[in-house]
Amino acid sequence: MLVRIPALLHRDELKRARALLATATWVDGRGTAGPQAARVKNNAQLPRLAPELPALQTLMLLALERHPLFFSAALPKRVLPPLFNRYAGATNDYGDHVDQAIRYLPDRLDGNHAAQRVRTDISCTLFLSDPADYDGGELVMADTDGEQRVKLEAGDLLLYPGSSVHRVEPVTRGERLASFFWIESMVRSPEQRRLLYEMDMSLMALRGSADAQRGDGEAVLQLTGTYHNLLRMWADT
Repeated sequence: MLVRIPALLHRDELKRARALLATATWVDGRGTAGPQAARVKNNAQLPRLAPELPALQTLMLLALERHPLFFSAALPKRVLPPLFNRYAGATNDYGDHVDQAIRYLPDRLDGNHAAQRVRTDISCTLFLSDPADYDGGELVMADTDGEQRVKLEAGDLLLYPGSSVHRVEPVTRGERLASFFWIESMVRSPEQRRLLYEMDMSLMALRGSADAQRGDGEAVLQLTGTYHNLLRMWADT
């Protein structure tokens, strides 16, 4: 399931993020890639100890917390702190790869990972550059219906399966800045997450409809109960 969350970052937040990244020193992006992905990864990345990183991560996490569509689509249990990458010049693409299934929270890399493992159910890319400012750079994902090619407006977030084969096409002009991170969902099954998401979207539409306001509220209440009972049945919190 691919879910687009438009304007996750407001205009002033986007301006702040770009200003912080403009002062950053970039390093080889292969440092966070697994063995297979490292062979095809050719981009630059903000290092984990970059002075700009804490402010950028706080900006992102606060934006995620306030957006109801994000919660509905991801049902997040754990969110890995966002990272940031750059595609431009000679470091301008990322070939076909699959994200690592298990990653670790970065604050306790002391050999005791028992409580720090995160299963990467959902991959996320937040676009930070205006699409008119660069050529190429599409995020391409393999899908049952063929390839999906995505290039979103600055500030938009894309959620997609962590299990998908995907790549970033070469950037042939300009600079593509983005944030990327992973989510472990409370609901492990992608099929169950899809059903819950579709039901929640329908409930949101029904709650705002004239019919619901005229007296169909009981049916909406019953469907809301069904949604929460399914979530209660499937969620691992």
